[in-house]
Amino acid sequence: MPLFRQATFFTTVAHLRDLPQDADAEVAFAGRSNAGKSSAINTLADHTRLAFVSKTPGRTQHLNYFLLDEGKYLVDLPGYGYAKAPEEVRDAWEGLIGPYLEGRTPLKGVVLIMDSRHPLTDLDVQLIEWFLPTEKPIHILLTKADKLTRQQQAKTLREVRAALAELSEQCSVQLFSSLKKTGIEVAEAVLGKWLGIEQAKLPAAPAKRVLAPGEKRNPELAARLAARKAAKADAKKKAPGKGGTGG
Repeated sequence: MPLFRQATFFTTVAHLRDLPQDADAEVAFAGRSNAGKSSAINTLADHTRLAFVSKTPGRTQHLNYFLLDEGKYLVDLPGYGYAKAPEEVRDAWEGLIGPYLEGRTPLKGVVLIMDSRHPLTDLDVQLIEWFLPTEKPIHILLTKADKLTRQQQAKTLREVRAALAELSEQCSVQLFSSLKKTGIEVAEAVLGKWLGIEQAKLPAAPAKRVLAPGEKRNPELAARLAARKAAKADAKKKAPGKGGTGG
């Protein structure tokens, strides 16, 4: 079961004063508008409509909180970089994102969403460089990886890793596809560690009993198979030769 399947919508925050007071650990999702942020959240939560996926980039204007467990949240930040957004709306986004990322104590790290076809835009790099002084980790999801060939995926991942190595050791990166449901386990491992949530361990399969010499695990089935084998052998003995018996 996906680690974040229990996620439920909690609240929308338009002002920093309204941030949940009971939070002890939260992970924020950031990224350019239309990079696949909402789809990534929905995929990780195994939910089609948890985070609103809009055909109009820049629609999300506030901090949307999703409750995972007591005191643990995923936070969907407003997308950035959408040129057609009204100036006052973009100012409001910056007023929320900046102070939140810089000063939110329960924030354990940022998941930065990038379209794998257009990674590390100027705005992405600016966000990374701005966030680095917090000394909190950044995990990058290169979304829409299904739109690249395997060779292109490997090349993009290699190049982004090399670029991030020049920026900071705080950054990690992976490929991700909401369409193909790939990369979920890797992302869960990172975010689960940040939040202190571990995937529930599946019960161990019961040990198989060792059979005694000559004992059959399913006596009835073994008897039927033995009977079929004997019938085939008997039929083979009675069958005429290739040349037949003549007339």
